[in-house]
Amino acid sequence: MTDVLAVDVLPEGLTTPVLLLVLLAGLTAGFVDAVVGGGGLIQLPVMLLVPGLSPVQALATNKLGAILGTTTSAVTFYRRVRPDLRTALPMAGIALVASAGGASIAALLPTAVFKLVIVVALVGIGAFTLFRPALGEVTALRHTGRRHHGVAAGVGLVIGFYDGVLGPGTGSFLVFAMVSLLGYDFLAASAKAKIVNCATNLGALLFFIPHGSVFWGLGLLLGAANIVGGYLGARTATTRGSRFIRVFFLVVVTVLIARLGWDVWTEELRPRL
Repeated sequence: MTDVLAVDVLPEGLTTPVLLLVLLAGLTAGFVDAVVGGGGLIQLPVMLLVPGLSPVQALATNKLGAILGTTTSAVTFYRRVRPDLRTALPMAGIALVASAGGASIAALLPTAVFKLVIVVALVGIGAFTLFRPALGEVTALRHTGRRHHGVAAGVGLVIGFYDGVLGPGTGSFLVFAMVSLLGYDFLAASAKAKIVNCATNLGALLFFIPHGSVFWGLGLLLGAANIVGGYLGARTATTRGSRFIRVFFLVVVTVLIARLGWDVWTEELRPRL
């Protein structure tokens, strides 16, 4: 029993090798999330491998770790980029409420159908970004005044709800929406996306915590790894700029398409033998 971490706040049966895998996933996911989002693609599947965690507990504990990482990267981005909070904060507030609503009905919706829609959307996003090399190089706002804030609120509502229901690629969707619909460059979009992503994680936790779904010990350890990854990712993004973020965005979107596409194929489309 020497390889089992006998701590009440950790899942029973959690071994040291599995914990190290969780921490490595948290570090990597924190870095990816800080740059363009999509870290959940790395982190959540590893959480589902933890013995003694149900899928809902894995999702809830994952959110606890993720919010610590996104908060760290949001603060780092804010100090180095100074994003416009007049857009980001109202957007975050709407996203928080929408995420809590999404989490409350997550178990009732057919996630397989969602995955297929997400894959199609990601293919369109990737192609649009790839074939428009000037997209997101500089900030050129599409709208002003109330229209700008109305579009931002709509983005927060839709993506916040999606993050509560399912979640993979939320940060990437936020970055793309801010670049394509609002007209920010990739660096400014990433900075604002982190603030909104903090709110979506908090919104989901507001539902999960009262239901006792969070393993606090594991979530805080995961969060510590996320903090390190988030800090390193945010510093890298702000140092390298929009061109680096654009390339990284395309890589993450491609990986998301491959991963979720494989899930759709194996779960729904593959001929039954």
